[in-house]
Amino acid sequence: MFKKILRLIFTLVGCLMGLVVYYLLSNWLEIIVDGKEVFSQTESIGAAAVIIFIFGLIFFRLTPIISRQGAKTAGNIGEDLREVSANDIIAGVIGFVTGIVIALLISMIYRNVIDGALYVLITVVLYGIFGYLGIVVATNKGREIIGGAFNDVSSRHVQSEGLSHTGKNRQGVYPKILDTSVIIDGRIVEILKTGFLEGPIVIPEFVLVELRHIADSSDSLKRTRGRRGLDILKKIQTEYGIEIYNTDKEKSIKEIPEVDVKLLKLAQILNGKVVTNDFNLNKVAGINEVPVLNINELANTLKPIVLPGESMVVTLVKEGKDSSQAVAYLDDGTMIVVEDGKRKIGKTTGIMVTSVFQTSAGRMIFGKLKPDEK
Repeated sequence: MFKKILRLIFTLVGCLMGLVVYYLLSNWLEIIVDGKEVFSQTESIGAAAVIIFIFGLIFFRLTPIISRQGAKTAGNIGEDLREVSANDIIAGVIGFVTGIVIALLISMIYRNVIDGALYVLITVVLYGIFGYLGIVVATNKGREIIGGAFNDVSSRHVQSEGLSHTGKNRQGVYPKILDTSVIIDGRIVEILKTGFLEGPIVIPEFVLVELRHIADSSDSLKRTRGRRGLDILKKIQTEYGIEIYNTDKEKSIKEIPEVDVKLLKLAQILNGKVVTNDFNLNKVAGINEVPVLNINELANTLKPIVLPGESMVVTLVKEGKDSSQAVAYLDDGTMIVVEDGKRKIGKTTGIMVTSVFQTSAGRMIFGKLKPDEK
């Protein structure tokens, strides 16, 4: 029933358009022949009927196509609006109205100077340009201009943990955004337990998706790491009640394919810090001026300080880079390179520290066998 009514309405619209076209053609012909009568009254009525019938038929046949395309367009508009925050919509409307008002004020300046079709053309172009500029400026800079007065709570549910529109909570503590590597690593659980990480902890939804993909990998090593990450994530949620942060409404993030770039973009939006142990992400974040808390750097900082001349007892496990060297490891993973220790591989022996180097990958200790161990 609704489709029939819609078809009838479209057909009537087509008939009206046909009537308008007929009158335009009639006026055009009168101008050409200088007002002389070209057709008789009967011929004019016949021509009008034919044109009205043709346009009515065209719209009658086009009704299904127009309705389908209209429904599709409405669905696309609804989908796009679902990804736009209420803050951006309100800012866009305000910007559009402001642009139209500015265009109106400008058009009043040349109203008495230009008239006719040129005035209409310039005014339409002016309204279009300033309306568009108003929307663009307001949506891009709206949060800064209106000072967060229209803060979108639904797309910032992290704020329930005390965040304001700038990302800070009332105590000035920034949110900490966990990346995939630091979750798989697992040490983040112990760090959270100590209470050193203050403020809201954010686990983006795209990190969960990446963990699931790693856990489904055909590579057994990647699959094990992915499943470990999911277990750690479950433990964090259970023990600390941290929910997954839904980033679907962040259109600028959704369009980015790389997870690392998404992390940095989210950190900029929330004014937060990325928690990671990924060396490359740490470098890229530095280039983009995004604060990073690196777990490996924290671990290296907390390692016991070893000074040259101190004695140590280590177990040499393998050959070093040079043929005469042997390598040992401390409990925390620190590598120890022992000169002339090759013949002691597989044995526990005493060494004397000769030098200590701090690298981006961690601390390296160099030593030599004690005189009584040679």
